Amino acid sequence: ELLLTKGYEVYGVSRRSTRENKNMMNSEIHQRFNHVTMDVTDASGIPALIKDVQPDEYYNLAAMSHVGQSFKEPNTTLMIDGYAVSCALEGIRIYAPNCKFYQASTSELYGKVDEGESLNEQSPFRPRSPYAAAKLYAHNMVSVYRDSYNMHASCGILFNHESERRGLNFVTRKITNGVARVKCGIDRHVSLGNIDAIRDWGHAKDYVEGMWMMLQQESPDDYVLATGKTASVRDALEYVCDLADLDFKNVYKINEKFMRPADVPYLCGDSSKAQRVLGWEPQHDWKSLLSAMYKHDLTAAGREVYTYR
Repeated sequence: ELLLTKGYEVYGVSRRSTRENKNMMNSEIHQRFNHVTMDVTDASGIPALIKDVQPDEYYNLAAMSHVGQSFKEPNTTLMIDGYAVSCALEGIRIYAPNCKFYQASTSELYGKVDEGESLNEQSPFRPRSPYAAAKLYAHNMVSVYRDSYNMHASCGILFNHESERRGLNFVTRKITNGVARVKCGIDRHVSLGNIDAIRDWGHAKDYVEGMWMMLQQESPDDYVLATGKTASVRDALEYVCDLADLDFKNVYKINEKFMRPADVPYLCGDSSKAQRVLGWEPQHDWKSLLSAMYKHDLTAAGREVYTYR
């Protein structure tokens, strides 16, 4: 959507599904949007698409992006989050060498860090999940192609970025949607795993602007995008409960099945390089983000109650 507002012709790739891709529906009616049905792990399909389209910019946002699920599907995660990136880079090298490439790296690369540590582009990576390990492979491959073939390839090391479109199996939507359903009397509790994990949450709208800024630079590089402010999952749940005028103690219920074999307890980003070089600044903090998400989910829950009655 951002690229369409800037006058781009956009090709959006998604796998075939029996369900509609809601994140693409807003763009599909646009005359400059082209929906391509394809799996990014198809080693012949992606290079063929690159050859046909001859893109100026390639944004790789495709991923098996659920950290907890990656423990259950490590090989699938490797194929989508790692192998597919190699396919894209090789396709660009052969068929569109002047195309600028963006890779969605992740704060999960850092792994277990000391609480209070502010993470930047020079901080060491210690992945603690199949998701992070696959993303590290992709991150390193971008560096290899950038150095070996002089490709304009950049990585955005993005800390958690959320919105009302976040999947319901991610903790922020579990909280905002869950509290909204409790508020409307649909459910009695919000079930979560580890609520002591601390994260740096920002709004996806801010972060896609940063992605675009990276590819407008004369030289490629890697950048951290983050708000620099943190909150625990407990903080987030308590805040949304306050918005709903509900007692946190009556809403929260622990569920062991959501506990991960290895978790990352603390992540906070230092985006000073992006601010200095790109001129990027986040416009939302975690409270304004969760407030908007809760209002959206409360409206949806209210419609569900009204329809049911």
